[in-house]
Amino acid sequence: MFMQKLPATIFRAERKRHGGVAVLELKTKERVLLSHFRKNARESLTAISRRTRVPVSTIFDKLKHYEQSFIRKHTTLVDFSKLGYLTRANVMLKVGIEHRSVVRDFLMKHEHVNSLFKVNNGYDFLAEMVFQHIKDLEDFLEMLEQKFDVKDKTVFYIIEDICREEFMAKPELVQFIPAISE
Repeated sequence: MFMQKLPATIFRAERKRHGGVAVLELKTKERVLLSHFRKNARESLTAISRRTRVPVSTIFDKLKHYEQSFIRKHTTLVDFSKLGYLTRANVMLKVGIEHRSVVRDFLMKHEHVNSLFKVNNGYDFLAEMVFQHIKDLEDFLEMLEQKFDVKDKTVFYIIEDICREEFMAKPELVQFIPAISE
């Protein structure tokens, strides 16, 4: 399907430097649209158009532009416990410097790692992990310590999701989130 290149003037967002980093500043209406996308990525553009009073064609164009600029991916949040994965934990790891890249690659490819972050304050990685049972996680951590130079680890078991992926996902609150330049 042929996609026409849109003129940049359609998008009022501006690129500015903030703290040494180039950032995209969105106007309030654009932040409202983004919050609708974050709230429910499967909501139809027509429904969003009705709520925001922005034409569907404009919403479509902005979504395509956002996908090229800063939307990383559209994803589904899963209730893992309903699939039999009853153990979720955030695991902080401090690894010997010679093993950091190997551990990073190992964790990135491991099927039980849901999210992986590089962190500071004495640790190297924070991994959100999902297992069926606590014993499975404990066995994994034991294997990790035997295979790699793990200097320290701290495990935080996730008991309940209270709030997840909610930043900029509430259109009614967007007016209270200041833009960078405001």
